[in-house]
Order: sequence, then C-alpha cells, then structure tokens
Amino acid sequence: MMDLLAPFAFPFMQQAFLIGVLVAVPTALLSCFVVLKGWSLMGDAVSHAVLPGIVLAYIVGLPLAIGAFVAGLGCALATGALKDHCRVKEDTLLGVVFSGMFALGIVLFTKVPTNIHLDHILFGDMLGVGWDEIVETAIIAVVAGGALLLKWRDLLLHAFDPQQARAIGLPTKLLHYGLLCVLTLVVVGALQATGIILAVALLIAPGAIAFLLTSRFERMLALAVGLGVTASLLGVYLSFFLDSAPAPTIVLILTSFFVAALFRSGPIPMLSDQDNATVR
Repeated sequence: MMDLLAPFAFPFMQQAFLIGVLVAVPTALLSCFVVLKGWSLMGDAVSHAVLPGIVLAYIVGLPLAIGAFVAGLGCALATGALKDHCRVKEDTLLGVVFSGMFALGIVLFTKVPTNIHLDHILFGDMLGVGWDEIVETAIIAVVAGGALLLKWRDLLLHAFDPQQARAIGLPTKLLHYGLLCVLTLVVVGALQATGIILAVALLIAPGAIAFLLTSRFERMLALAVGLGVTASLLGVYLSFFLDSAPAPTIVLILTSFFVAALFRSGPIPMLSDQDNATVR
C-alpha cells in the first residue's frame, strides 16, 4: 500500500500533479471549441510558432512567456491576413507559416548560447517545474478558463453559424480574434508541462473524446475537463512507476481514451437542436 502512495511523498511529484491539473482544465475547455471549429491544425501551428518568440525573449531578457505569446499570436494573425489576400487554402497557409516559424526558432536556438535545454521546450519538464512556473500557469488557467466559460454560448454559435452570429449582432471579429488570443495563451501556459509538441494533444484529444460521447455542449465541456484532469493525474502517477516522462504518458492515456470512446460511440453524434437553440 505504501508503494502505491509513494509518488505523493515527493515534492517534485506533488508539483507535477498540480501543474498537470492547471494545464488540463483550460486546454480541455478550449479543445471543445477547437474540435467544433476545425481548428486542430491551428493549435498545432501556434504551438510550433512560439519557439522563435521564446529564443528572442531570452536574448532580449524578457520573460519567455511574453515572447511565446507574441510569436504564437503573430503566427495566427499573419495566417488570417494571408488567407484574406491569397487563393491558397487556410490549412496550406498554416502548414507553411508554422513550419517556417518552427524552423526559424531552431536556427535561432542553435546560434544563441543558452542554458535552456531544447528538449524541455519541445517535450516539457513537468518534474522540474518550480512555484514560479506553477503560479504563472495558474494565472493563465484562470484567465483563459474564465473567458471561455463566460462567453461559451456566443463562441458556440460563432463556431456553428458565423453568419447568424453576425446577423443577431454578436461581435464576430472580436470573438474570432479573442479565441485566437485564448488559444495562444493556453499554449503558453502548457509549455512548462507538455512542451511545444505535446501541447497539441491536450488541445484536441479531450474535446474529440467528449464529442464522441455526448450530444450536449454543456456535457461536452464538463466531460472534456474530467477526461483531461483524469489523464493528467493518471499519467503523472503511472510515469513514476514506469520511469517515463509524464507528458508522453498523459498523451498515451488520452489516446487510449479516444480509441475506447471511438469503439463505444458508434456513429459520431451531432450536437442537439436544443444546444443550437440555447445559443440564440
């Protein structure tokens, strides 16, 4: 019995459990909107595009989170501007922009002497986070999660029917760019825990699993948060006994949840008419 409780006895494991939950809640909430809007590639793009911002912030002496936020948001806004003035589809633009930004970050990183390990940026370092990172992630979780819960009805209508949202007077451009800001903010908050590459799994998997299991959006939000928190806690716990990194373990658990939900759900459910009526 004592062996089973061993992970909770170490301060670094306690901090890993805590930051895992702080990352899981806002990413799970956001994943519901990402799945409904078809923004999976956008989450991938933003998570990769933050790398040059991190390196430049280190050079200038600014907090790395500020550099990551500016670079990620700049990538999203640049893609939107290019889409309006270019015949190429948005997913193609995203692929070009985020791969270019990521390559720029790698080149800058190799040319700048730094004590930051690239593996920690790419794959996270949950077992090495300190209280400063935990407080920063907690603030981001409260701001991003609060914004999503406050405006979920407007965001839901905008995801399903932007024309109707515009017709009833909703500020569609503000909702669009506000969601991009929240997406970038959540990616920045996830950097310490999951790193750039694995953050995209937390931005997609909880919402995708919940989408397979329920046809009501309120339940989808709650279920996604429950799945994200469960996977985070279980992943950190099992990584202690498997001697593996927590972040990949969390992603593997989410993947297994998705496969189980896929077999259980059968045909993919659609959100009910009651949900569409609720947001009007």
